[in-house]
Amino acid sequence: MKRLLIIIPLILLLLALGAFLARDSIGQSLADWTGEEDTEWQIKGLYYLALAAIQESHETADFAPMKYTDVNPFGINVFLEQEVEEVKIRKSLELIRDAGFHWIRQEFPWEDIEMPSKGQYWDTKYSKSAWQKYDRIVELAREYGLEIVARLDHPPAWSRKDGRARGDFAPPDNFDDYGDFVATVVNRYRGKIRFYQLWNEPNIYPEWGEQDVNPKEYVRLLKIGYTRAKQADPDCVIISAGLAQTVEEGGRGLNDRIFLQQMYDAGARGYFDILAVMDYGLFSGPGDRRLDENDRINFSRPIQLREIMVRNGDAHTPIWAMEMGWNTQPAEFKDVPYGRVSEARQARYTPQAYARAQTEWPWMGAMMYWFFRRVNDSEKNQSFYYFRMFEPDFTAMPVYATMKAYTPTARVVQRGFRSTSHWAMDWRGAWETRRDARAYFGEYKQGSGGSGTVGQLDSVSFVWRGSDLDLVVLQNPYGGAVRVQVDNDAPREIELWRTDPSAGGRVALARGLPSGQHRVTITVTRGTVAVNGFLVK
Repeated sequence: MKRLLIIIPLILLLLALGAFLARDSIGQSLADWTGEEDTEWQIKGLYYLALAAIQESHETADFAPMKYTDVNPFGINVFLEQEVEEVKIRKSLELIRDAGFHWIRQEFPWEDIEMPSKGQYWDTKYSKSAWQKYDRIVELAREYGLEIVARLDHPPAWSRKDGRARGDFAPPDNFDDYGDFVATVVNRYRGKIRFYQLWNEPNIYPEWGEQDVNPKEYVRLLKIGYTRAKQADPDCVIISAGLAQTVEEGGRGLNDRIFLQQMYDAGARGYFDILAVMDYGLFSGPGDRRLDENDRINFSRPIQLREIMVRNGDAHTPIWAMEMGWNTQPAEFKDVPYGRVSEARQARYTPQAYARAQTEWPWMGAMMYWFFRRVNDSEKNQSFYYFRMFEPDFTAMPVYATMKAYTPTARVVQRGFRSTSHWAMDWRGAWETRRDARAYFGEYKQGSGGSGTVGQLDSVSFVWRGSDLDLVVLQNPYGGAVRVQVDNDAPREIELWRTDPSAGGRVALARGLPSGQHRVTITVTRGTVAVNGFLVK
């Protein structure tokens, strides 16, 4: 007993000493878990994590089949229409591509294209086509292998009887004028641009003009824009306006959760293919999982919007974040509207945010970093300037290096119901993509076995993170055979016709593996196989 009384304090002393020596790494771990850097707030954050563990989970329908969640998740906001020199546009696109980004979110301002009046697309100031610089952006993006998300808003003064009296962003008097503009843009860039965002932040001032925000009116505008876009290009993908994170209760600003519910009440469901959100971290890091109902805004905010989607029967529609990031404004700025972190924290938080979204939010697709760079430093006195990844002279902020290091490691199939178009899958052979209303994602890949060498057979391989993996095949009927190899285990043959027809086309490939990264290769060895997707749990 005496020895025990001596040993216990000694163990506690050693633990305390170890904790003291490892205080930096412990503090870093706590910061990652809670999103807080200060010890007091880390303790509060740990309390919330413990509380959340025993509370009912949020209903986000993580395993609903959703299109547009399996895209490359890395995007960034640009202002290329403001560049005069093509060499700078090229340098921007090269840096963006080299860092692993796939998407650029670029505004196509209505007032800068359809001018000086309706049906006119002529820049009278420079006596040239108003399309010229946008055509150049589109072609250069394609040259550098980048896809554009085109943001369509910012009405011209001629679209309102009172001109600019209600500000530059007030909607047009005749919403059909907006529909005409959307149709014109979509038709012009058909086959070159597929993703379009209709408006931006209609739930806050000044994005709906010098007037109260109006969810019903925005939905009316959205319906017109969606309908006209689909008529111009049935294959285009329509993204709703990104909703600003706010806790305002009405007037010129309305809580994004309330605004979204009122959008559904007004019949918005079915008039967007992707719901857009904003996802700024503000004062805390991406590990902040607090979801207070009243006044907390943090990186976890999209979870609450996803719950609203599920409650409104819209679980099969995904979310994309049109803007995300952390602000590094100087300490001498008294007003802090977007939070403030150091450049080192910005560099650490950003890849962590992408990693959290990829691993925890199967309903989240692309996330657009805000922003790449401004063309000059005339706005250095404004807080928003300090989200930038590059200075106007192309001096890189530390966040560029950390993102460039992270993107190559992220090519992993994460938890969720994953389609055959996932960006991390490697399909080899003569697979055919076929559209079919019976398929979960509206399409499937069909492969056939043959008598040639293994290298000639249709196969798919990828790295996935989880413990369980299912192959999902198109039913009624399904057959054929596949050879499956997981990690370094011996390959095994699966006769698909022998699998359980009541399992909804699901064929177990792996069960109970250590929760981490694994690699699978599936080869069609006989017959025809229609692959509809994969379930990772």
